[in-house]
Amino acid sequence: MRGILPAIGTALGAAACVFVVDGRWEGPAIALVGGIAAALLARGWDETVPSAALPAPAAPPLDEVLDAVGDAVLLVDRGRVVLANRAARDVLGAHVVGEDARVAIRHPAAAAALAQPDGRPVDLVGIGARDRHWAMRVAGTSGGLVVIDLHDRTEHAAAERMRVDFVANASHELRTPLASILGYIETLDDEAGEEPALRRRFLTIMMAEAQRMQRLVEDLISLSRIEADKFRLPDQSVDLGMLMAEVCAELRGSGSPRAMDVECATAGEVPPIAGDRAQLSQLFHNLIGNAMKYGRAATPVVARIERVTAGISIVVTDQGDGIASEHLPRLTERFYRVDPGRSRSLGGTGLGLAIVKHIVERHRGRLDIASRPGIGTTVTVTLPHPATPGAGLGAGSGAGAVIKE
Repeated sequence: MRGILPAIGTALGAAACVFVVDGRWEGPAIALVGGIAAALLARGWDETVPSAALPAPAAPPLDEVLDAVGDAVLLVDRGRVVLANRAARDVLGAHVVGEDARVAIRHPAAAAALAQPDGRPVDLVGIGARDRHWAMRVAGTSGGLVVIDLHDRTEHAAAERMRVDFVANASHELRTPLASILGYIETLDDEAGEEPALRRRFLTIMMAEAQRMQRLVEDLISLSRIEADKFRLPDQSVDLGMLMAEVCAELRGSGSPRAMDVECATAGEVPPIAGDRAQLSQLFHNLIGNAMKYGRAATPVVARIERVTAGISIVVTDQGDGIASEHLPRLTERFYRVDPGRSRSLGGTGLGLAIVKHIVERHRGRLDIASRPGIGTTVTVTLPHPATPGAGLGAGSGAGAVIKE
């Protein structure tokens, strides 16, 4: 019994540390039960095996244990930092050891939490960098030490900001045509409905606005489906040359004033790739459709496919006004437009290149956009050949594009 009590005390201490770092009760409970069970087993073992035959393993130093923790952790004694793990030193600097904890963290909310440590999370912004977000927990121990845990929430905050921006932009894009439709309905119901010519003009505008809303909803649904599948590699065998020819034939027969400007070509023999046929068809539609919208009238829109070292390259070129360099890095953002008024008048939803980016990322490819003002824009998509699965995985991540002026 004499050997069990210290072991149970150690288990209680370990459970307390787990609670401080994790902030939940499940982990501490498991640690406590496991520690007591280990103590009982050890006692039973000791009764049958001489203690000299079982040397106790040396426990690693506390600083080594804390260095293995991903969160930034500091131990504070009487207001001063006595230990900071590697993650904390990377964020706050090695000099924080020995400093007043309030000076080490330098945040008003942190100072308030240190004054009354209760283990509840406190949101901090700006520690380490201006846009970094943290959840800080401060809890005391029975020995008088205070444990500070800083959990990096920057990626979560960025994702939440993107979600909020996306909802706001989508709501705005839907509200604008809806308000227009409702306004024309009220006018028709009031007085204009009796004049056939005016009624016909209003109905034409209402139809155009309704179609704009329909395109936006369809693009939102497409984007949602593509994002849902982004971790599942496509496995259909797709002949890109044949698929591009089908898309080009469809666009030429669309009745668009620019239909006859579309030129499609395949350079040499291009083998099939592993892909999602429906998504790749949408990729062709979006890229060639953009070139038709923003290229100058009566100038060629050229789409070609060729085999390159990295796989299969799809290149779409227009001869339009081009895009200034400051806009290039943001072209694949949802709802970003270089000229919002012109884009809306041409039927753009602001989601075309965002959809292309996600399709390329799902296919583990690479997206390059090059443009020169007054000359035109070239978009290049490189998809990996089946012989080199996963090629371009790193290149297509992040912003999803390599931007060139």
